Amino acid sequence: MSWRAPARRYPVLAIRDFRILLVDRLLAPFSNGFSMVGVSFAVLNLTGSTADLSYVLAAQVAPMLVFTLVSGVFADRLRPQWVIIAGNVAVIAGEGTFGLLVLTGHPALWAMICLEALNGIGAAVFYPASQALLPQIVPDALLQEGSSISRLAMNTGQMTGAASAGLVVAVLGPGWALTLCAIGMTGTIPLLLSLGGGPDGQVGGRNLQLAAAKGAGMITELREGWTEFRSHTWLWATVIQYALVMMAFNGAFLVLGPVVARTHLGGPAAWGAITAADALGLVAGGLVSLRYTPRKPMLFVVGSGAAIALTPLALALVLPLPVICLCAFALGTLIEVMMVQWTVQMATRIPSDKLARVSSYDALGSMSAMPVGALLAGPLAAAIGVSTTQFAAAAVIVVASALTLIPREIWTIRADDIPGAGSEPGGAGLDVAGLDVAGLDDAGIDDPGLEHAGLGDSNTTDLADPVR
Repeated sequence: MSWRAPARRYPVLAIRDFRILLVDRLLAPFSNGFSMVGVSFAVLNLTGSTADLSYVLAAQVAPMLVFTLVSGVFADRLRPQWVIIAGNVAVIAGEGTFGLLVLTGHPALWAMICLEALNGIGAAVFYPASQALLPQIVPDALLQEGSSISRLAMNTGQMTGAASAGLVVAVLGPGWALTLCAIGMTGTIPLLLSLGGGPDGQVGGRNLQLAAAKGAGMITELREGWTEFRSHTWLWATVIQYALVMMAFNGAFLVLGPVVARTHLGGPAAWGAITAADALGLVAGGLVSLRYTPRKPMLFVVGSGAAIALTPLALALVLPLPVICLCAFALGTLIEVMMVQWTVQMATRIPSDKLARVSSYDALGSMSAMPVGALLAGPLAAAIGVSTTQFAAAAVIVVASALTLIPREIWTIRADDIPGAGSEPGGAGLDVAGLDVAGLDDAGIDDPGLEHAGLGDSNTTDLADPVR
């Protein structure tokens, strides 16, 4: 088979369910790229109002406040892929209907807002369920490799999807882009349904039975997730850091960046070059993370947060466009390596039966302040100037990151001290003999040619021992 050669170098590709997941994580972000471009141009073409566009895009974010937490509960109770399917159905309904309305008429603003809220529900439920799914498919020994390749696929899919969507919008119009988004997302459902559930495929069913036995309701399970979340200092401290960092970055870079590009750098083409450089950096970061593991991962995560100040500073100083693009590329690379490390730390240090709920608090905390940054950026820039606002945002990023260095755990957590080896967290101790055995056999695990990280040994139990 065509995957056998790369599986010798990257053994995670020998896992059947991971290969299926990889196709999904190419197709879904590729399809989402059509939404990212199609929605904005549909609203602008129909209303010509940037205010209307802000209302529609805000409707995408609002569901996060509720449905991210709900997703965490259900992804811990059920198989995470079922929760992702439910979210994808919401995206299909929202974007598919939006696309048809654009192609056949002139949808009202309220209809566009409601449909994008439905799309936002789908996006909100994805992250916690996605965080819980990968560790159920990939054992700890291959988790960093699996996370790196998975995120590389996602970034590549989204980048190529957005580029393709630009051509579709220019030639055929935004209605077709939204319709193609729905068609592409429909293709992910059979892929997710074909997943066997990995080494702990029955974990969702067991958790649901335990919840029923305890009479645990939604609030009780959210409280359990919150208790687990706040019991890890490294976790809540870093989430607070990134709440402030992303708030400042959203305002200084995503809102005021296009203003600087239009005023000083040559307009939309310059901003397109900057965002393209960032996207290429994300892809490069995925490749780097396949080979690099920081010795102190949480120190690396916190330090990466401080480095996010780089692009607001470059824009505030109005550096030459190639220099700003280089900064964006470097930051994209660093952030992608950081995200892989964060995924690994979450999956290996949080009990698997609480991982989705804890991830929902992570997502809610890290991203909830982003709209605040967007709302503050415009008035502040009008009052004190664009550059001064960006300097202030960079200061917020650096100070928040410096304060996060205070907890001892940030300095002491090491890549080789994962707790609970052979036990519950992250599926570290899952018996890989149960890891979709049929899929592993199909993948050639018993093939003596796959002699890498213990995979060449027909005794697959080597996979259950995390690399230390």
